Amino acid sequence: MTDVLSQPTTTADAALPGAAGATEPDLERYRVELTAYAYRMLGSAFEAEDAVQETFIRAWRGMASFEGRASLRSWLYRIATNVCLDMLGASQRRARPVDLNPPLNADSPLDGGLPESAWIEPVPDARVVSAEADPAEIAVARESIRLAFVAALQNLPPRQRAVLILREVLHWKAEEVGQLLETSVASVNSALQRARATLGSRNLDDAPSAGDLDDEHRALLDRYVSAFERYDMDALTSLLREDAEWSMPPYELWLQTHDDIVKWCLGPGVGCRDSRLIPTVANGMPAFGQFKPDPEHGGWAPWSLQVLDLEPDASGIGAITFFLDTGRFFPLFGLPAHLD
Repeated sequence: MTDVLSQPTTTADAALPGAAGATEPDLERYRVELTAYAYRMLGSAFEAEDAVQETFIRAWRGMASFEGRASLRSWLYRIATNVCLDMLGASQRRARPVDLNPPLNADSPLDGGLPESAWIEPVPDARVVSAEADPAEIAVARESIRLAFVAALQNLPPRQRAVLILREVLHWKAEEVGQLLETSVASVNSALQRARATLGSRNLDDAPSAGDLDDEHRALLDRYVSAFERYDMDALTSLLREDAEWSMPPYELWLQTHDDIVKWCLGPGVGCRDSRLIPTVANGMPAFGQFKPDPEHGGWAPWSLQVLDLEPDASGIGAITFFLDTGRFFPLFGLPAHLD
């Protein structure tokens, strides 16, 4: 994630309007970037949308008393930060299975699963990446919503998390962040230094985003779809890195060796044979809605949202996360409820 953590800082409020006389469209123009900010803070697409809605409600209630000493954008970020900090005060840190325990083997019993509040959740790019931004901003936005990066952010205390996002991802000046958090520039710089040290100790690979795939990456995805739909284990494992991560929230169990992945697919996961994959994009990464055969109604029923982490040189797939809560995620991603 070197691109995210090495961007030059710029002013947060350049050429942006004040809040006096702001209308609903004036607020709506900031919905996508505020949702992205809240998602990085909270790790949940649904909580992020709730946070932005609460931000707009508080903004409307306080509009009459707004003094105009900051831009509308800065004011909204101040409200959104307070909303997120309030929400984080009552919730536990979200994570991925690979963050909770070492890999297990295919013979391990399947755990009962953790509640949805325990997991980093996927988010559609369209909800958090503005199509109107310039290509460089889009690239940084996609990199900073990757599952691994959002999971790493969860290791920071909430205020450190806000400082790092505002300074390193959104490029605010230290003075601006200090004003937003009502603290000193020295405190902001100290929090940023500690946050960088924490994230610097974690392995965050520079995988390509879904918007930057070249012909080799697209060919790799085509081979993956073919291998998975044919349930060809030799072809499938040939595409996986030797230490590829295979995880299935809400279960804590995750696998890493090719032998265990094959044993799982042909054992507990054999019902996925003859699945169909529908492409989408999640967290700036290639993703697929997986539908497995539906013996009761015919056709194929939703089974998982697969999010793939590709190697930068297209040499293989480094991780696949299978999000199994299709009742929540398929409507979010606009995926069909059934395939006939």
